[in-house]
Amino acid sequence: MNRLFIILISLSFVSAGIAHWHWNPSSVHLSPMQAMSDEIIATAQNSIMLMINLTGVLCLFLGLTAVGEKAGLLNQLGHLLNPLLIRLFPEVPPHHPAMGAIGMNLSANMLGLGNAATPFGIKAMQGLNQLNPHPGYASNSMILFLAINTSSITLLPIKVIALRAAAGSVNAAGIVPTTLFATLCSTIAAIIVSKILNHSFRSSPCGTIASQQNINSDLTSRKADSIWKSITFIICLVSFIPLTIFLGEKITPWLIPSLITFIIIYGGFKKINVYESFVMGAKEGISVALNIVPYLLVIMVAIAMFRSSGLLANFISALSPLTETIGLPAEALPMALLRPLSGSGSFGVLADVLNDPNFGPDSYVGYLVSTLMGSTETTFYVLAVYFGSVQIKHLRHALVPALIADGVAIMSSVFIVSWLFK
Repeated sequence: MNRLFIILISLSFVSAGIAHWHWNPSSVHLSPMQAMSDEIIATAQNSIMLMINLTGVLCLFLGLTAVGEKAGLLNQLGHLLNPLLIRLFPEVPPHHPAMGAIGMNLSANMLGLGNAATPFGIKAMQGLNQLNPHPGYASNSMILFLAINTSSITLLPIKVIALRAAAGSVNAAGIVPTTLFATLCSTIAAIIVSKILNHSFRSSPCGTIASQQNINSDLTSRKADSIWKSITFIICLVSFIPLTIFLGEKITPWLIPSLITFIIIYGGFKKINVYESFVMGAKEGISVALNIVPYLLVIMVAIAMFRSSGLLANFISALSPLTETIGLPAEALPMALLRPLSGSGSFGVLADVLNDPNFGPDSYVGYLVSTLMGSTETTFYVLAVYFGSVQIKHLRHALVPALIADGVAIMSSVFIVSWLFK
């Protein structure tokens, strides 16, 4: 990450410097260097505002997580997904709290509940960090979890469907199969690449990847778990797809309130002190947010310099003639390049395309940018938030599988949308 940060800053400065050298002072526009300066200051301020907004969400859902953990709900969810998770995360004991948090995170991502998925992901990362034999270094399990998060299988891209409906789409949920296909391909790629690199790179200068005690723990309980539990749970999640397609406007507003109410009632049924547990979890959200701030600010400033320098625009101009030949038109290319860097920027591109009378939500470009938005993630934001929450400074090879997953999602989106809608 250190090298990437230096390269981004250096290239952005050089690019803006060259543009400033050729800038015409008689122009009414700001000079390239002044524009970059303004963008850096604005981004630094916006990163704090973003963190303030995220803090509220963190406090809310980490409070719920604390209730669920104390009531045993996370363990129950971990049992349901254990047959799958123990194969993905062999270093994590099957009944460790991290397994339940991972399950909650994956479930929220599948249903498109991004705001809920982030706090559960942070809780999972904290659990994985407890098992990390080398604090400050990303463990194999952390890297795999991050890669799965950036590529997460999505059954229901709620926000994108809502924006398509608002733009007047006659088939707002038409991106459900394309998004599912693209995220399935990218998740498989993320897992394969992570597993390969985890065996190729050492986790620390000492070379210890994970403690043998963790690898061999609870072997008996692993054998006792049935794969049918995972299959049944996944079928239940998939069953939400047709319900939401036909009753989306009625069901979608119920998801988060229902989740909150269910966890609170479950805690009360288990006779725990729900209020006290919630408050203690919410307090943890404040400390987690404070840990994330510097990591998020650094990443956002670097990306802001990259965008304001003109490098991103130059990349789009240079690549668009090539991408046109494979079904990725120039109008959709900004989405593919912006999505790993900026959530707000990519959302703006999506809104522009869907509301453009030359395209619209039900055109090929409209379906493609919608699928790209629903099947890829703001990789650098996720990396900063998740690793920043546990003070990971040495990322090892964590960025590689995440970016490869983004690339696979883009190629898969182009393939499936071309096949179905072109």
